[in-house]
Amino acid sequence: MKPALLIIDMLNDFVYGKLKVPGALDIVGNIRSLIGAFKAKQLPTIYVCDSHVKGVDRELEIWGEHAIRGEWGSEVIDQLKPTPGDIVIVKRRYSGFYATDLDLTLKELNVDTVVLTGVATNVCVQHTAADAFFRNYDIIVVRDATSALSKEAHEYALDYMMRIYKARILTTKEVLELIGVQKNE
Repeated sequence: MKPALLIIDMLNDFVYGKLKVPGALDIVGNIRSLIGAFKAKQLPTIYVCDSHVKGVDRELEIWGEHAIRGEWGSEVIDQLKPTPGDIVIVKRRYSGFYATDLDLTLKELNVDTVVLTGVATNVCVQHTAADAFFRNYDIIVVRDATSALSKEAHEYALDYMMRIYKARILTTKEVLELIGVQKNE
């Protein structure tokens, strides 16, 4: 297994701003633990970030203006900021794969498993999982490092991804153990 950690849409607008996801702040610590562990094991960490074009992107018709390219709302929250050398993929649709170079990047890194974290479980995480499945990646969704607009939507999306995409639904602790890192390392 060669995993890559995907941090999906942990942006100011989704954590603090226009489309605040309940529970988004609660998952920051777990995502930080995973980032530290992946970096310690020299495994890829990839930020997948909404970056919409004002007045153009169709998602804005559905959700209103959010994560507008170049504005504060489209920036990764300070607690999880990418560091020099981190990979950042910008997207204009729900899936991290749609019209981006995520697949090419993963292939160049010889990744076969994506570990999904971030928001929203039932929207961008789920659509990224679908496209990962269609591209033959193994999928792990981190239950306590993802959040949705409601607990019901979160649980439904986790169950759906497990049943339909054969995603493994694991906790942060289980992922850390899987990659050979103890929680306190």
